[in-house]
Amino acid sequence: MAGKGKKSTKAEPVSEEIAKVSDAQQNGKSAELVPSTGVPGQLTPHQIVQELDKYIIGQSNAKRSVAIALRNRWRRQQVPEALREEIMPNNIILIGPTGVGKTEIARRLARLAGAPFLKVEATKYTEVGYVGRDVESMIRDLTELAVTMVKNEQMAVTEPKARANAEERILDILVPPVIEAPRMPPPMMFPGVPVNTSISGIPQARARTKHEAKEDAEINENTRNRFREKLRSGEMDDKEIEIDIQQAPPIASMQIMGPLGGPGMDEIGQNIQDMLGGMLPRRSKRRRVTIEEAREIFEAEEASKLVDMDSVVQDAIDRVESSGIIFLDEIDKVAGGGRKEGGGGPDVSREGVQRDLLPLVEGSNVGTRYGIVRTDHILFIASGAFHTTKPSDLIPELQGRFPIRVELESLTQEDFVKILTIPENALLKQYTALLATEGVDVTFQPDAIQAIARIAFEVNEAIENIGARRLHTILTTLLEQVLFDVPDVVKEKKMKISAKFVDERLEKVVRNRDLSQYIL
Repeated sequence: MAGKGKKSTKAEPVSEEIAKVSDAQQNGKSAELVPSTGVPGQLTPHQIVQELDKYIIGQSNAKRSVAIALRNRWRRQQVPEALREEIMPNNIILIGPTGVGKTEIARRLARLAGAPFLKVEATKYTEVGYVGRDVESMIRDLTELAVTMVKNEQMAVTEPKARANAEERILDILVPPVIEAPRMPPPMMFPGVPVNTSISGIPQARARTKHEAKEDAEINENTRNRFREKLRSGEMDDKEIEIDIQQAPPIASMQIMGPLGGPGMDEIGQNIQDMLGGMLPRRSKRRRVTIEEAREIFEAEEASKLVDMDSVVQDAIDRVESSGIIFLDEIDKVAGGGRKEGGGGPDVSREGVQRDLLPLVEGSNVGTRYGIVRTDHILFIASGAFHTTKPSDLIPELQGRFPIRVELESLTQEDFVKILTIPENALLKQYTALLATEGVDVTFQPDAIQAIARIAFEVNEAIENIGARRLHTILTTLLEQVLFDVPDVVKEKKMKISAKFVDERLEKVVRNRDLSQYIL
């Protein structure tokens, strides 16, 4: 079986140090900096939580659960092989309203995992026999991602060699190498024919002597070296040259069988594409590009030539089987109701999706274009709001395959204040950076931040709770006129946003319940 019992060690590096844990999350005690191991898969649970703290406010229980699950992926690899196959992942369901951080946890976890990671929407899949994608396609998508990941890693390893080869190809265009003329047959093979005359009687040009050929080669090499220095210094990056670019056969861009083809047809269509693509010849197209562009094109082509695809596929399947993670969002949309509500309609398909998903979660073999992939040890993390349904509405067999359930908390006004200021990608930092490109220095005063958080919380309570996404609509409405007037009308280089400014722009909208439904 592909990849059984092997350990994967390749991963991208992360930051050298993990930031300090906030005082509030550490019961008032400040934690010291914890040095990173340098490999995402080897981050300890505390380090994983600290990384998530940089972008996600609160939700400590959810962070702890995913941190333990991610660390257990590495722990399992260290267990003796006889027991390793018996250790199954503890799949997780994250339960909470929209906008509290479920999707953001998935996004950040993907960067920390150092392993194949796929986020999918449960609503895009349908039961076998219905129009749409079957659930096994998520395993095929995960395998595709793994192949791309491993290929990129191997291309990075071969980058110096690929860069050198690309440089030689550019030099061959600028300064073609000296080609030795073919030697003429010895004169004694043609009796009676003069040495400098061809068989047809046409006089031949005098062949170069060894000394002349050597001099030409030295001159050519010196010229290439001078151009090589110019290439490396970037002096010739803007010069244009003509190159031949290999193009894939037209069949590679055609959709053989779309989503209407029935269950499994997308995989069959991909296989037909691969087969026909290998049979048809590749075409080359001549293009005029700058040397900088030519270098990028040649480096990509040379790197692809140096990659061993057989080892890439083997390593990718091993990673998927041993450390793959699938984040299944909107799981609550396929839960519920068919049997209890009398069946019929879309509920039949929703329950069918659960039945089709069950073999993947509990472990099965899925055929992909690269070979068979076992799903026994793939970690599934599901999430959903469960407003109109509850986890118990899932079929019992699927419930048992998600033993860990974590409820995420609704965001408070104080959480909104932290979301606006603490994360590295905080919204206020984003808008400040956007206006800085126009030369405007924007400062949000503390009372303004409190006012924005208060209004966001009140609108969520009064209309519909969409969590932190409410801050996007609030800030867009608040700064709309400023973003429109800069730089034509607003000439000031410094701007302070106060609570008075916030109230003036938003108070009327907040009071008008009907208007706020459309604007906020």
